[in-house]
Amino acid sequence: MKAGIVIFPGINRERDMAIALEASFGTAPRVIWHKDTNVAGLDLVVIPGGFSFGDYLRCGAMAAHSPIMRAVKAHAERGGYVLGVCNGFQILTETGLLPGALLRNASLRFLSMDCHLRVERADTVFTNQYQPGQTFRAVMAHGDGNYFADKDTLDRLEGERLIAFRYTTKAGEVTPEVNLNGSARSIAGIFSPNLRVLGLMPHPEDLVDPLMGGTDGKPLFDALAAA
Repeated sequence: MKAGIVIFPGINRERDMAIALEASFGTAPRVIWHKDTNVAGLDLVVIPGGFSFGDYLRCGAMAAHSPIMRAVKAHAERGGYVLGVCNGFQILTETGLLPGALLRNASLRFLSMDCHLRVERADTVFTNQYQPGQTFRAVMAHGDGNYFADKDTLDRLEGERLIAFRYTTKAGEVTPEVNLNGSARSIAGIFSPNLRVLGLMPHPEDLVDPLMGGTDGKPLFDALAAA
């Protein structure tokens, strides 16, 4: 699988993402400036975290109108894979590639800490190297990670098994205490209906090497590399 990383002004997690992808893929990903529109030859397009355009409007709202996003949407419509992490998830909701929105954290504070995610399904290209119901550690670093959607959308995500990850305890329990940003139904990440677009708020790319403090996030990238 060939991967590319989209760069917007203010994005600051592209090097972390490149390290994670190269560690699993064996080759460096292509870096794509947001004014470029060429994603030809790529299987996977990744939109990393950060603060695209300074988050001066809504998080991801300005980036959603960059030229590259028309190419990313076309890539997704052709069946290509797309991964959006943190600000990338926000951008995917702003473009309509994923439903819902990311609001201010319930605490109204920026959250920077470890969290645990439960794998809701392990039969996708992104998650098949985890076990169903497995929990893993990830890094939370966001001010607007409070996932929101109307009840019908949330029910559809549940019914169609499009919830990828939830915030839980290390033992896999959903509790208000671990849902620190206030996300609806403790949702940390969701899939598109064809399971080829994934958006999540925590950063799996920050735990892909023992020198980073752990490798909990590496199975996601290993799964993509093996696809």
